[in-house]
Amino acid sequence: MDVDELELLQEEREEQPIRYLPKVLNGGISGIVGVSCVFPMDLVKTRLQNQKGTAAYNGIIDCFRKSWHAGAPGKFNQIKGMYQGASVNVFLITPEKAIKLVANDFFRHALMKDHAERLSTPRGMLAGAAAGFCQVTITTPMELLKIRMQQSKEKIKATRLIWDLLTKDGGITALYKGLAPTMARDVTFSALYFPLFAYLDGLGPRKKDDSEAIKVNVFFS
Repeated sequence: MDVDELELLQEEREEQPIRYLPKVLNGGISGIVGVSCVFPMDLVKTRLQNQKGTAAYNGIIDCFRKSWHAGAPGKFNQIKGMYQGASVNVFLITPEKAIKLVANDFFRHALMKDHAERLSTPRGMLAGAAAGFCQVTITTPMELLKIRMQQSKEKIKATRLIWDLLTKDGGITALYKGLAPTMARDVTFSALYFPLFAYLDGLGPRKKDDSEAIKVNVFFS
């Protein structure tokens, strides 16, 4: 790449600010779709992890079957029972994904060296880790509320649970119980995920105008 091309690349970066709204919309929609698809398995995972004393469930299939039949009579109620606690995820998944994706783009842009075509792997990992760090502001209370609702034997509303945590269990800090392990998980995940995705995405075939990778490659990446 010669000097003129480097100057043009720098000018294009300066003229094309990061578009945050598409990131927010994409993150929110994909997050809600993802929650809708995998939440029943998340419910099973949580109940298996939190067994105490005599095991109530004998593996994944048994837990799924018992959770299904524990719902009120009728298929609709049984399906609804498998989504116990999902309201918190659906409500908070959009800001969570928005923060994560926007923060990653912001830090990648900030850490990009002048005239560089790609962000280096260490800098990409640093950007991803910073995005994961920002994400836990939403993830930690979301996970706490979701798990409390999944484990509750009674149908409890998220608003009531939040009120009890704020007034009886220590205030705002009660919403951030488990912050350290959540941060360890999400910061590490994002530090690996974002640069690895960018690397794999860059290896695949591009559209004819070389603007972006084809959708199949994005999916596999």
